[in-house]
Amino acid sequence: MGLEQFKNRNVGTQNYKMLDLGESPKTGMDKFKQVVNRTFKLELLVGLGVTMREMINALFRGQMHTVKYPFEKLPISPRYRAIHDMLRLLESGHYRCIGCGLCEKICISNCITMDTRYDENQRKEVSEYTINFGRCIFCGYCAEVCPELAIVHGPRYETASEQRASFSLFEDMLTPIDKLNLQQEYDGFGAVSPNADENIKKTPLAY
Repeated sequence: MGLEQFKNRNVGTQNYKMLDLGESPKTGMDKFKQVVNRTFKLELLVGLGVTMREMINALFRGQMHTVKYPFEKLPISPRYRAIHDMLRLLESGHYRCIGCGLCEKICISNCITMDTRYDENQRKEVSEYTINFGRCIFCGYCAEVCPELAIVHGPRYETASEQRASFSLFEDMLTPIDKLNLQQEYDGFGAVSPNADENIKKTPLAY
């Protein structure tokens, strides 16, 4: 197909049906006549009948098309990514974040702030980590750049709160230690592979 044929919108096998909508009313009397004609054609009653039918089905026949949020929630896609989760190491339970600061540097909305320090074992740890969800646009750059897969986007999407401080608490995003076995892993660097046990080899005695 050439460029000229591609620009021609009538190319194809579609059979278009032209609707006779009549002329648009121009004067006030024409508009009044249109309202009178549509009233006597019972178009208004047909619309009200559809509304009454759906209301009766919902109230008395159990055909409810809505959910009672937040008591009922619709299922979301397993690929859905929303509020951030901070993952832990499965072996020790310590959080995976090494304080490299790449997520803070790549954040295009400037909503991530972190501060690090060295503990008694001279291990770099995160002393303060906040994400302002009021400014976050959920682009996913922080999760993509993380070398340890410490920060990911989880399925939690509720961000309503009475205080802005609760938008960015590190403890709320961190996996609870008692629910470590329920931690959901995502594909990426640092994730546990399905055949991790098979890839473990014995350390040779002689080098």
